[in-house]
Amino acid sequence: MRIATYNVNGINGRLPVLLRWLNEKQPDVVCLQELKAPEEKFPLQAIKDAGYHAIWHGQKSWNGVAILSRNSEPKEITRVLPGDPEDMHSRYIEAIVDGITIGCLYLPNGNPAPGPKFDYKLKWFERLTIHASELIATKKPVVLTGDFNVMPTELDVYKPERWLKDALFRPEVRSAFHQLVAQGWTDAIRKFYPDEVIYTFWDYFRKAYDRNAGLRIDHFLLSPQIEKQLTAAGVDRDVRGWEKSSDHAPVWIELAVK
Repeated sequence: MRIATYNVNGINGRLPVLLRWLNEKQPDVVCLQELKAPEEKFPLQAIKDAGYHAIWHGQKSWNGVAILSRNSEPKEITRVLPGDPEDMHSRYIEAIVDGITIGCLYLPNGNPAPGPKFDYKLKWFERLTIHASELIATKKPVVLTGDFNVMPTELDVYKPERWLKDALFRPEVRSAFHQLVAQGWTDAIRKFYPDEVIYTFWDYFRKAYDRNAGLRIDHFLLSPQIEKQLTAAGVDRDVRGWEKSSDHAPVWIELAVK
């Protein structure tokens, strides 16, 4: 079973790229972020024609998350991260797919830092950590995946000294990520590649992709019950080089499940 996460950076503008990737790789489950489309503008028919069921939570111009499934229809649990009833951003959706609880998330960027956006990021991270602890306490197979907007270590960022004051790399944010993982989650990419430089995002400017001046900000966290079934993980790096592609590349894991 292959599960992937992909920040599409505008699902309608990148739809040809998304459909090409789906056709070539045929992942079983896909978590999407940054749809940048309201509910009614989600390209459901195109997704269906590609062979996928879908649930989504859209928002005009910003944010937006979705879960696609090839084999069975996702059973939606929630489309709101608990903890703040006034938070209207569409940044989280959770469903059960083939017996696995999957949380698809788009954590706030937080820049400029310090400031209100950075405070919002830290509060969102706190809410995610609380919810994650509740998920892991169920002792069920759970996957938390998406764009976390954090580089956990210096290995995850090109020239880390340039990012020390950025909201994606500030010590408060990295500490929050490590506290989350310490609940018992497994960082899937780092399980297979503990010491390798692996990026999932390359800026559009200064030929970042060509120079491999990237960031690893898209992550898979696995609960102990599903971590034991992890057989492979990787990044479809070449997709970032396709014409009119997102500035992120798809990240994927493979699980030995029935």
